[in-house]
Amino acid sequence: MTLKDLLKDIPDLRTGSDIDVEISGLAYSSKMVQPGFLFAAIRGEKRDGYEFIGEAISLGARAILSERPEPPNMKVAWVEVRDSREALALAAANFYGHPSLGMKVIGITGTKGKTTLTYLLESILRQAGFKPAVIGTINYRWPGEVIPAQRTTPEAPDLQRMMSKMKSLGMTHCLIEVSSHALDLKRVWGIHFDVAVFTNLSAEHLDYHASMEDYFETKKKLFFLNAKKRTAVVNLDDAWGKRLISELPLTTVSYGLEPAAIVRGQNFRFTENGIKAEVDYPGGTMKICSRLLGKHNFYNILAAVAIGLALDVPAARIKEGIAELKGVPGRLEKIDNNLDLWVFVDYAHTDIALRSLLDAVRELKPRRILLVFGAGGDRDKGKRARMGEVAAALADWTFLTSDNPRSEDPLAILAEIEQGFARSSCRAYSIIPDRREAIEAALAAAKKGDAVLIAGKGHENTQIFKDRTIPFDDADVARSTLKALESRT
Repeated sequence: MTLKDLLKDIPDLRTGSDIDVEISGLAYSSKMVQPGFLFAAIRGEKRDGYEFIGEAISLGARAILSERPEPPNMKVAWVEVRDSREALALAAANFYGHPSLGMKVIGITGTKGKTTLTYLLESILRQAGFKPAVIGTINYRWPGEVIPAQRTTPEAPDLQRMMSKMKSLGMTHCLIEVSSHALDLKRVWGIHFDVAVFTNLSAEHLDYHASMEDYFETKKKLFFLNAKKRTAVVNLDDAWGKRLISELPLTTVSYGLEPAAIVRGQNFRFTENGIKAEVDYPGGTMKICSRLLGKHNFYNILAAVAIGLALDVPAARIKEGIAELKGVPGRLEKIDNNLDLWVFVDYAHTDIALRSLLDAVRELKPRRILLVFGAGGDRDKGKRARMGEVAAALADWTFLTSDNPRSEDPLAILAEIEQGFARSSCRAYSIIPDRREAIEAALAAAKKGDAVLIAGKGHENTQIFKDRTIPFDDADVARSTLKALESRT
């Protein structure tokens, strides 16, 4: 593709005369540059891509995209743009032929529920005879390929490249978890969404966003990206969702338990075997049965129903798809055992998510709830004490441990969580910094009828420290510990 074609419809750019050069690929890291590539010199959190232009040229870059004016004596094509991230995203869409135009694309944003919702929709679409692909927190997947996710929403060139491959393989739908970081950094610019979904909003990433208002405004960007999008699906029961509905100019399908919801849940029952409920919608009522647990998952189911209907999936196929899904890795994932214990692994890593998790398990009426959790390092510190307060209020005993400490001192993180227990004058906790030891201690302390919740890391299979990253999977540790305990009985 020529540089001229690559730059089509990118606003506010300045180029020299050499825009007919052929471009064979795109790179946002100088390490990825190959001969004939365009290198986008993007300013990152720690380094500025402008510093690596020399390296990119030495590796064969044929063009440079930058927000800075062309320096003197530049021997390759130079493209000056107002916003390098936006320009890179739009260039990537051009380079890969706008693959989103060849599929139905569903973008899902919100603090909680995105991953579970993609699994529900994937199951529904399969039951309806479609071929869905997923880009999300756990992995990027389509038939014949599963790629572990490095981030929830990939950088724009990676996203467009994967979507191009999905389209070439005949995928009919692409389900994308769209993080607030991806929206703020314009990774999804150039994607044409058919349906945009808002699940909820609660305090998270406030180390990145200046305020909840800023967090909301960033999420809202998904709903104003392009003209192809025809429908929004929004949680009416969420206060931020209500506000979003009032500000949207496009057709909106609301869901929730409130009478005004277009897709409304009623007559619901939560048990240890799952969820049974009725869902009212403009075409009638459907009875749903799901193996997922808890009220928070009922909201995910309502969202899935609303999206399915917006995509003209027959109600019967929606019901079948919901019933077919057995579970989601690391999302209230049940760990089977012969000790008459309820053991769950969950990704809950905020105070709101932890509360939802504890409430969901309390509905199963266990004898006690034993909770294992920590908090990630180099992330929003404000939530740590709040998580401690939730645990103090809703768990019978808590084992405070390390999550992913990253560059921080694990004991310092635990001390901040402990402040939440102090506020509640609660001493029902132990501090065991080693996560494996904490899980083993919780399971060893559990008695028949107890529930053990291992929260924070969910599907993750590593633990990140300042000086090393080690293999670590909560579910695997729980299974091996339970097996050892079972052998003693």
